[in-house]
This record gives sequence, C-alpha cells and structure tokens, in this order.
Amino acid sequence: MTPSHLLACACLGALVPSAAMAAVPVKRAQPAKVSFASPRTAAPGRKTPLAGVALANRSALREPSGLGYVNAAQVYAWTEGALYRLFAAPELVSDIALQAGESLISVAAGDTARWVIGDTTSGSGAARRTHILVKPSAPGLRTNLVITTDRRVYLLMLQSTSGPAMAAVSWTYPQDELLALARSREAAVAAAPVAEGVAVDRLNFGYAIEGARAPWRPIRAFDDGSQVFIEFPETVTAGEIPPLFVLGSSGKAELVNYRQRGRYYVVDRLFSAAELRLGAKRQQVVRIVRTAPAGRVPGRGW
Repeated sequence: MTPSHLLACACLGALVPSAAMAAVPVKRAQPAKVSFASPRTAAPGRKTPLAGVALANRSALREPSGLGYVNAAQVYAWTEGALYRLFAAPELVSDIALQAGESLISVAAGDTARWVIGDTTSGSGAARRTHILVKPSAPGLRTNLVITTDRRVYLLMLQSTSGPAMAAVSWTYPQDELLALARSREAAVAAAPVAEGVAVDRLNFGYAIEGARAPWRPIRAFDDGSQVFIEFPETVTAGEIPPLFVLGSSGKAELVNYRQRGRYYVVDRLFSAAELRLGAKRQQVVRIVRTAPAGRVPGRGW
C-alpha cells in the first residue's frame, strides 16, 4: 500500500464514527397545539355573547296588554330602543299608526317575501298621519320591522298566527308630552304680570344704569313708589343674571329681599343705589342709581 493510500484511509477513519460510540437520539420540538373555542361555548358560569343578545331582546320586548287597548287599537308608550310586538294573521291587515305630523323616511323588514308591507296616510295639515300596513301570507311566521321617521325609529317584532290579529298599533309619547307641559308652563309664566296693582301713572323711570357692558346689563329700572323693577334683556336666561346688592348710606353692600319674575327683578323696597356683581377676580359690576324722586316720572312736573 502506497503512502497516499494510507493517508486516505486515515482521513476516512476520522470521518466515520467508531463502533464504540453510541448513537444519541435527537428529540425534535413538537409544535404547540392551539385550540379555538367555539363562540357557542363558554366557561361555566359565563354567558355567551349570543345569550346576552337574547336577554337584551327579551328585556326590551313590549307585549300587548288588555289595559293598553283603546277600542281595537293597542297603544304602547314609546321608548327609545324598545321592541314592540305585533300579532298578525293571514288575510287580515294590521295598521301601524305613527304620530300625527310625523314624516316617514323608510320601512325595512327582515322577510319581504312572505309579508306584504305598504304605507298610506290619513288626515291633512297638522293632523296628517302615516300608516304602515302589514299582512302575512301564512301563520307561524316571524320577522322584524324597522320604521324610520323624521322624529324617531320604531322597532317591531311581527308574528303571524292562525288566531285573532291586532287590528292597529299606535303610541303615546311621554317625552313629547313632558316637553309640551314644560313649554306651556314657561308660556304661562312669561304671560303672567310682573306685579299686580301697579299704578302706571305713578311709575318713576328716573334710574341710571352704569358700569360694565355685560350681556346681562339691565335695559332699565323703575319703581312704583314701593317696589323697584329691574328689566333685563330678553336674550338673558335666568342662570346668567347675577345677584343684586343694595348699597347703604355708608356705601357697603346690604342684603335685600327681591325675586325674579320672568326677566325682571322685583325689589321689595326703594333704594338709592344697587349693584349687580358677577365673578370674583375680574368682577363685572353694573350699578343702578336713582336719579329722580321715587314715585314721580321725570319730565312730568317734579
């Protein structure tokens, strides 16, 4: 064997492991198992999202009641987000009456293949009223109805039966009634006289308004010989008018009985000077000073 053959054998011996060397098995890392929970399953004691939806719908559902009927029409009290049940029957038309003066924007139903839905109107002018008419093609059907108007959104759950059907559905509107009541009270207060028994011929308008040009600065002040009336602009709300202080003979502010009637302050006694003060650091002050004798009108012989 030549020296080159001996060198080749030595190199191969270095590369080939010896029989005495034990083979060490290599463990490969296994990929982690990822499990995705089904949306319909949840841990014990926890509600699924779908269960929450069902619970919310049940809580929002308003069912017809015997006390809610006016003749054959079921009258619900409208509430934002409530669901209103309507039972219908084949070959019978049920009427959904909206508020008088309310304008219809759109009507959408979940099942338009087996439900016939249309609209019409009644009345004219302020009494004009929109009616949504629904009729199922068979009993045992369920769908929903969404009605949008220029005032609100109605959500209805429609269900067809083989028995009696609801002839009509309408609503009362408690929020509108409360607003109307508040407006009527405000109108009554505004129309009420500021004071009673005031002799117009004894009014004294001899008062000067001095000081800050604030938005609430009075327009005028006058008295009837026993009370002083301070008139504020019509644009000023009650919360913007500052408190009134009467200045005594020493120039110090004194408390005085007064009340607000509409946009007037009614002071229960006469004064020579008074101030309206608003603010603390940068205080706005408007002074009301009497320039003519009480009970006499300047320019009328005083």
